Amino acid sequence: MKKILFCFLFAVLGPWLLAQQTVSLAGQWLFKIDRNNEGIAQEWFKHQLNDNNDCVYLPGSMLENRKGDDITLKTKWTASIYDSSFYFNPALAKYRQPDNLKIPFMLTPLKHYVGVAWYQKSVTIPSAWKKKKIFLFLERAHIQTTVWVDNHKVGSQLSLTTPHCYDITKYISTGDHRITIRIDNSLKTTINPGKDSHSVTDQTQGNWNGIVGKIELQAKPSIYFENIQVFPDINKKVANIRITLANDSHKSVSGIIVLSARSFNTDTPRGVPSVTVSFHTINKTEQINVSLPIGNQMQLWSEFSPTLYTLHALLKAKDIIDQQNVEFGMRKIDAKGKWIYVNDIRTLMRGTVENCVFPLTGYPPMNVAPWERIFKICKSFGINHMRFHSYCPPEAAFKAADLAGVYLQPEGPSWPNHGVSLGRGLPIDTFLLSETKRMDKAYGNYPSFCMLAAGNEPRGNWVPWASKFVNYWKETDKRRIYTGFSVGGSWAWQPANQYQVKAGARGLNWVNQRPETMSDFRQEIDTIKEPYISHETGQWCAFPDFSEIEKYTGVTRAKNFELFRDLLAKNDMADMAQDFLMASGKLQVLCYKNEIEKILRTPSYAGFQLLSLTDYPGQGTALVGVLDPFWDEKGYVTPSQFRHFCNATVPLVRMPKFVYKSDETLHATAEIIHYTNQPLINACPVWRIKDAYGNVLKQGKFPAQTIPAGSHLTLGAIDVSLKSFTVPCKLDLEVALQGTSIKNNWNFWVYPDTLTIDTTHIYVCHTLNQKAERILNEGGKVLLLAAGHVEYGKDIIQYYQPVFWNTSWFKMRPPHTTGVYINNHHPIFQNFVTGYWGNLQWWELLNHAQVMQLTDFPKGFHPLVQPIDTWFLSRKLGMLFEAQVGKGRIVVTSIDLEHHLNQRPVARQLLYSITQYMNSSRFYPQYSVSIQTIKELFTKSSRQFKTYTHDAPDELKKGQQK
Repeated sequence: MKKILFCFLFAVLGPWLLAQQTVSLAGQWLFKIDRNNEGIAQEWFKHQLNDNNDCVYLPGSMLENRKGDDITLKTKWTASIYDSSFYFNPALAKYRQPDNLKIPFMLTPLKHYVGVAWYQKSVTIPSAWKKKKIFLFLERAHIQTTVWVDNHKVGSQLSLTTPHCYDITKYISTGDHRITIRIDNSLKTTINPGKDSHSVTDQTQGNWNGIVGKIELQAKPSIYFENIQVFPDINKKVANIRITLANDSHKSVSGIIVLSARSFNTDTPRGVPSVTVSFHTINKTEQINVSLPIGNQMQLWSEFSPTLYTLHALLKAKDIIDQQNVEFGMRKIDAKGKWIYVNDIRTLMRGTVENCVFPLTGYPPMNVAPWERIFKICKSFGINHMRFHSYCPPEAAFKAADLAGVYLQPEGPSWPNHGVSLGRGLPIDTFLLSETKRMDKAYGNYPSFCMLAAGNEPRGNWVPWASKFVNYWKETDKRRIYTGFSVGGSWAWQPANQYQVKAGARGLNWVNQRPETMSDFRQEIDTIKEPYISHETGQWCAFPDFSEIEKYTGVTRAKNFELFRDLLAKNDMADMAQDFLMASGKLQVLCYKNEIEKILRTPSYAGFQLLSLTDYPGQGTALVGVLDPFWDEKGYVTPSQFRHFCNATVPLVRMPKFVYKSDETLHATAEIIHYTNQPLINACPVWRIKDAYGNVLKQGKFPAQTIPAGSHLTLGAIDVSLKSFTVPCKLDLEVALQGTSIKNNWNFWVYPDTLTIDTTHIYVCHTLNQKAERILNEGGKVLLLAAGHVEYGKDIIQYYQPVFWNTSWFKMRPPHTTGVYINNHHPIFQNFVTGYWGNLQWWELLNHAQVMQLTDFPKGFHPLVQPIDTWFLSRKLGMLFEAQVGKGRIVVTSIDLEHHLNQRPVARQLLYSITQYMNSSRFYPQYSVSIQTIKELFTKSSRQFKTYTHDAPDELKKGQQK
């Protein structure tokens, strides 16, 4: 009866008692920069830091407090820069001026500082804390802290992933004291994890100096819970509790521990009967193992039902009381064969990479609400998994992911490359393992923490190191699965990995072959025995969204976007920014759709990690996201549209092409993947062909069936004669499960089998020869087919697919364009079905096609088909334009409209539409252009782009040992 009363009272009074055991240190702190690292020698900790009361507010960074150095051309960035043209290019000289500095390769922080800074605060220890253990808790400090209480040094700590927590008991007493903290964020004097590691690099969060999150003093009794780890066993319906007691009483102590648990984020919360164990200890630390039966009403945690429990641990020993609450979930994860299983359910990891991009603060959110928003958005886009690239988020991220049901892969805070290497006896070797041990202790109970990697793309003698790392963790903690490093395709295989995160089986081959949905990645992964997750999938770019600039109201400014906007305006295209964004964005989504579907078509492909759902504003500015860095939509795809091809259940088709002639038959095979925790009973799959207005033209059904959980099934064949489609048309093939929201669709195009093209009254030529000039002077019509003859613009390489990552980071590796914008309302397209962007029917027209550089054309001139140049240059380009030339009229195109037209129905149809227009009364071009300007397209040379930097990303280094 006493025990029941005791537990009841503590349940009521516990939160109040806990609140009395902390003193927040948030607020003003004295501050001083130690630029010459002389504070220790001069014993700054022994007196007030400064006489001018220079202060900062903590939690916060120097940058948030506007402390540090102004940004200049001499700022030494914690980052690799492979394109130094900004520093030398004469055309960018105006952006190198101190009052107009616009850095193109990353966001610009308001201040920058690398080195030592000191923070100091007076504190009062409550009299009630007499005989208590007292700790200084710094939730996230960057990078190394050293602490003094009054004149006494307490110690130093170095962690990029977990709290810095100091036992200051022997240095402090009740009453007034002075706490001084020295923080060093230099990689040279602390730890060098690699200057591009997302834990430190200016490419992402920035190499900040400060303390964020909770900053507080904590009081604990002389015997207290030092750590509690929960190891769920869902097969036995038991939570195995590993308790570490700390005993600083210097006495032999006996007492009891009462454990109970209750689920809380569910419609049916359930309690777990308490378990009481006795303990007796004479040691400074004591480990106690307890099994807590969860019972037959156990509720599991997964993406489908993320039910959590709160473990209540209560310690009583004579007059000593301590308690701790621990959140956990009943979850297990296994790598079996080529699949990952969560709670014995085959699970498809549909991931995105989070790169520690938080432009308002320069560091990740330290409270739960922002992370809840992020994970809610992820799930709305069909994402159930997140990799944290070379960093570990704070505790708030794990709490939010637990609530949302998202599987996390944090990493050790290192990209041990670009200035450091692994397995060479450097400090990073031991630091990285120690960091992941700290991560396991701090965050290991959160069920969302179910995967772990040591970091990203290392160099050195790293494979043996990675094997030891994985083998250590496989034996030490079976709550999650382990991989050594997340790596690119040219990196070595890691034999000890439980799952592989690797490139190599990713991408689209549209550069070399026409788009289709027949292929998959079977050949690339067939010999891999472990679950294979695609590394950094996608990286397809879209044009900048300049409306985003105004969102940068925190510690960074989008000076890169300002520069890109200026370049666009300088080249007479300021009015095209929104059109370029939307056109390139639609192509970007199309690429993501086709690459993800290719992965889904591959049997036994365990998942993917997109790079990424959001833009990456560093490494040259990589605009690879369908969302901006603030997790806001850009306007060209909705979450529901994205979920059609990125979800746990996705219909698929295999079809050999997207362009047909009317004498052909559409042959396709429908499939479906279904990776959820429940089968689909009596599912009714159907297919439909719709026109551009959504009208159903043809339809059919597949046999009704039960689709098992964790399955990839063939639904059946679709065979449709296209002979009834006698005019050019865009059609839509949809496969759906009737009565549900599950559906997916694919555009395809049908063109007439035969066409008659009339050029009787049009002079067709390949350059502006004398005859063409004479006809124009006489008021005639000229069609100039310039494909293969263009000089001004021939250095600009165009593929159908857009820029990968960005042209700056990859030193102008092709392609240089990001899709095309099409003036589809122009009458030249009256007989050619097209939208405003280059959908798949444009592949045969755009891939490897020449572009024309229109820099010298009259102000305001816009071509009808306009390739979108890399935003680092924003040259005005064209592939199809019309012009008034003297008395005559001309249409010029660099699209190949001559060769193999019987096998290229799109090109033939475009030629037909152009000639029909030129033969019509509507052929009156808006712009006048001199004949000399057009001639220079065939004679003038472009200025060659120069990056000025010899170093290059690893992907461009041939034969490098990895």
